[in-house]
Amino acid sequence: MTSALRLDSNAQPTTSTKLADDLPQVQSADLSHNDLSHSNTMALSCIADEVVMLTDEAQLDAFMANYVKEASNKPLFVLSGGSNVLLPAQLNTIVLRPQMRGVTVTAQTDRHVDIEVMAGENWHDLVLHTVAKGWYGLENLALIPGLTGAAPIQNIGAYGVQLEDCLQYVRAYHLPTQTWHHLTAADCEFGYRDSIFKRAPNTWLISRVGFRLHTDASRILASYGDVQTVAQRYAREQGRSQPTPADVMQAIIDIRQQKLPDPKQLPNCGSFFQNPIIPQAQFTALQAAHPSIVGYPMPDATVKVAAGWLIEQAGLKGHGLAPIVTHQQQALVLTNHSPYQATQADVAKAQQHIAAIVYKKYAIQLSREPVWVNADGSIGYDEHVV
Repeated sequence: MTSALRLDSNAQPTTSTKLADDLPQVQSADLSHNDLSHSNTMALSCIADEVVMLTDEAQLDAFMANYVKEASNKPLFVLSGGSNVLLPAQLNTIVLRPQMRGVTVTAQTDRHVDIEVMAGENWHDLVLHTVAKGWYGLENLALIPGLTGAAPIQNIGAYGVQLEDCLQYVRAYHLPTQTWHHLTAADCEFGYRDSIFKRAPNTWLISRVGFRLHTDASRILASYGDVQTVAQRYAREQGRSQPTPADVMQAIIDIRQQKLPDPKQLPNCGSFFQNPIIPQAQFTALQAAHPSIVGYPMPDATVKVAAGWLIEQAGLKGHGLAPIVTHQQQALVLTNHSPYQATQADVAKAQQHIAAIVYKKYAIQLSREPVWVNADGSIGYDEHVV
């Protein structure tokens, strides 16, 4: 795939506006000990061999030139905001942390605006910024934790919108060949919570992401859950008959805050299990036995089943294996009740416990959503547990 992508030699950051300076990053006290316990939202205990902070693209070029020159055999591991990873207690790698900042308008018409966002910008701050500017398309992705550079890896999505819907391109460094590449949305090979980056871990370091957003305030997507109802209430309070993208964004923020714990208050990495996709025939059989089962038809005669419903109906809401338990308000979220002390092994035990019970009751495999990182920086895919 690499040879088909367009090489990009322009490594100079673009003049741009920076958003709020509250990015999650390794504190100075942690840097001396390479302690990443405070740099992952699950707050798992983790010590890395070395941490390299990257505030511009030129730093990466310089680091990699030296890395190749020294013929280092120490693995590289790319860590963004730490919102979707499960780190090991000991990470025997050089950790690269992209923290480049800036948002730039690259083109604009009456109907759309193109922006380029550096990898270190906080994702939620970006959503707030674009909506405030009257640039729409990202509002359904509000309050998703993490940094912009990590968003394409997981093809983040929520409330009927996926990142790929607005993404135009990604600028990324290919670590094995030490080359910059310009990847179009098609090059990224996006799927449900999937991309070329996720399938080739520790191969790419994303530095910039390009988006095309629209300017039509009447164009919204509010068909999921309670979004329409809450957004409509906001519109009425402002004397409007129809919700705007800003109303939809605020509705989603409210709903997420009610259902999802703040990682700063109760460590978690968001939705822990993916919504499983099963054949229509299997869903129909389950529906006969469980009429309240929640599912969303997919275009290919399959059904996406709500994993949270499966976990809750299996009697696991608020349960797990201490200190890792599901959240009282959202069974899809695993929470850490021993921050900076609990380890990856504790998460594995809770995952296996929950997945086994759900499979026994519904014959549906639950797959983990956050990335499992091994001690050597490689990514584990042992997510199907029976």
